[in-house]
Amino acid sequence: MTVAESITEECRPKLADFVRVQFDKARDRWVLQGPERVLVLDETGKEILDRATGAVTVGEIAAQLAREYDAPADVIQHDVLAVLKLLAEKNFLEIADDHS
Repeated sequence: MTVAESITEECRPKLADFVRVQFDKARDRWVLQGPERVLVLDETGKEILDRATGAVTVGEIAAQLAREYDAPADVIQHDVLAVLKLLAEKNFLEIADDHS
């Protein structure tokens, strides 16, 4: 099973150690930077990654965003899972272990 396939609302996602979020002045955008690749983030992706520290679950991230944006929790949960699974497929993300 891949990391992307294993992501559920109980998982605690975090960026891989070799990945960082930074503001790219040339693009005037937030980007996710890994070895030899850059992914431009939209506002939603940035908000999700700001919370993906390994300390909170996917469900908690979705609940925080639903409250903050006064949006339906099920819609936000779907979007959060989709973004995290995409990032995991690209090896930008990992699941925190129980000792993080």
